[in-house]
Amino acid sequence: MEFDYKFCPKCGGQLLVKFTEGRDRQVCSACNFIFYRNPIPAVAIILRSEQSILLVRRKYEPCQGDWSLPAGFVEWGESPDETAVREAKEETNLDIALQELYGVFRARGELNYEILLVVYRAEILSGELQAGDDAMEARYFKLAELPDNIAFRVHRQILAKLAAEKLEQSTATNLKT
Repeated sequence: MEFDYKFCPKCGGQLLVKFTEGRDRQVCSACNFIFYRNPIPAVAIILRSEQSILLVRRKYEPCQGDWSLPAGFVEWGESPDETAVREAKEETNLDIALQELYGVFRARGELNYEILLVVYRAEILSGELQAGDDAMEARYFKLAELPDNIAFRVHRQILAKLAAEKLEQSTATNLKT
């Protein structure tokens, strides 16, 4: 683990690395505040239409111009569910209802931070698909025809998992007939 911070956010004292609570942590030399370095919560949404999945093209860095699932960081005072609904509206202009939790994934951010990505399956309630907020484009792709430039490794892993599930479903259906 890298320790990038030098000063205590509580009192301004110098942070020192000490072995405490079973691992190296930054501890303030003045007030003994322990600086816990925790992952940042974020949410992604899986929106399907027939055999396709909705992706948005990123307007800003990191990964400007690349495609990703609609996603964003959980804001202070907001639940992951609320974040999913808000991000879908901001990035796609769609009102959604969450169907189920798809999974929780660990991801590495571009600026030396870790993300805890909560991924939901959702259905569209209303709205006209339109890129907004930090998306320059929003459109559906068949899982077998995804663009090469998927923004984040964890998004590529999720899309690969969805494609594998689709393949398993198709194989199971073919075996039954």
